[in-house]
Amino acid sequence: MSKGNFFHRLQEKWKLNSLWQVFLVLLAFACTGLTVLYIKQPIFDLLGVDMSTGGFWKTFLYLLLVLPLYQAMLLFYGFVFGQFHFFWDKEKKFFHRIRSLFIHREK
Repeated sequence: MSKGNFFHRLQEKWKLNSLWQVFLVLLAFACTGLTVLYIKQPIFDLLGVDMSTGGFWKTFLYLLLVLPLYQAMLLFYGFVFGQFHFFWDKEKKFFHRIRSLFIHREK
């Protein structure tokens, strides 16, 4: 990988055509993170989960509910910012890795 600036390295790593696309992808990540940050608390309040204490169930519910919500919101914002195909390719790789944790193929 070249020693260009940070954004050029992201463009090369993600195989994007322009720095504008890099900006849009980063904007989609930022909007997704903020949206999930605002939605997480009402979801946990609805389920009666106290966020002030840690614990197994809070972590389990977070992974079970918020992680898929994050992935869906990422696709939504990718669509809004015209980068759906970029995020869809990343999602397919992500779900393939998750699936491979639970399904072992015989060789």
